[in-house]
Amino acid sequence: MHPLETILARAASGIDGRPATIALSEGADPRVAHAAVAAARRGIACIILVGDQVAVARALTDAGGAEGARIAIHDPATSALTDDFAAMYHAARQHKGVSADVAARVAAEPLTYAAMLVRKGHAAGTVGGAANTTADVVRTALQVIGPAPETALVSSFFLMVLDGSDARPARTLIFSDCALVVDPDAPAMADIALASARSFAVLVGDTPRVAMLSFSTKGSARHALVTKVAEATRIAQAANPDLALDGEMQFDAAFDPGVGAAKAPNSAVAGAANVFIFPNLEAGNIGYKIAQRIGGATAIGPVLQGLARPANDLSRGCTQADVLHMIGVTAVQAQVAAGPPT
Repeated sequence: MHPLETILARAASGIDGRPATIALSEGADPRVAHAAVAAARRGIACIILVGDQVAVARALTDAGGAEGARIAIHDPATSALTDDFAAMYHAARQHKGVSADVAARVAAEPLTYAAMLVRKGHAAGTVGGAANTTADVVRTALQVIGPAPETALVSSFFLMVLDGSDARPARTLIFSDCALVVDPDAPAMADIALASARSFAVLVGDTPRVAMLSFSTKGSARHALVTKVAEATRIAQAANPDLALDGEMQFDAAFDPGVGAAKAPNSAVAGAANVFIFPNLEAGNIGYKIAQRIGGATAIGPVLQGLARPANDLSRGCTQADVLHMIGVTAVQAQVAAGPPT
């Protein structure tokens, strides 16, 4: 089975045997509506489409669906929940100068309303970004859902799926952080590595092997940037000695068994890594786009990690299939979400 189909199948197993409810904040977008219909029909998730009632209903009809047992439409302008969400938003943000009037306006915005559905337990996770920027999606998730207890850092990753060929087997990888944390210091890079390892185990169901990436492999170059990655490696190894994690390491040494054996012969990760931690956002963003556009990898994300409940982003250039896969990823995350939002 293709790795993404495996994730969709796991999502369909649900929470206590029932599909997770996922709120989609851009319900009138044709790609979102089509993915909602597919997710509902396949039992991957129950869906709440958020947006103007008329526009969302039209998009849903055009997608061959209708409101029913697994698809609901919530219009924040008319929903009975909006006043409660506005009061909660005001209580949480008034120390930042947010007035009751502003809170009422913000709570009626689809991104905020969808995140509030998650915070209040009406949905297990939310997906947005087909028409909104990553900055807006992430800011809303942080303000409304918030970080998980004892989480030092909210970060992101891309799930990278490489189709198999005669030369190479199919592989499912994580690239992190490619969308959120701009320039992590060594402790932050270590935190991203540990979070990404957990995310890999949850989503892929396999043992993570983490490579801490640099332009140096095991001391082959000397520079302050290399020192940061080496220090991040030491911090992460100390925090989880049982995790297969190594660095600093060049990408070819981490990815290719032959190069790994030559450059890092004593490493348990070299040539076999499946979680790749980039030293900064510039490298990560460039790296995942090269893998996607030149290497032909399927990139799902950015997926957020470290939130109290799942909230994930889409590229504004996403396809219907991308939305469906992100619904599946969010549903699987919801199955293992730790504790209620704070």
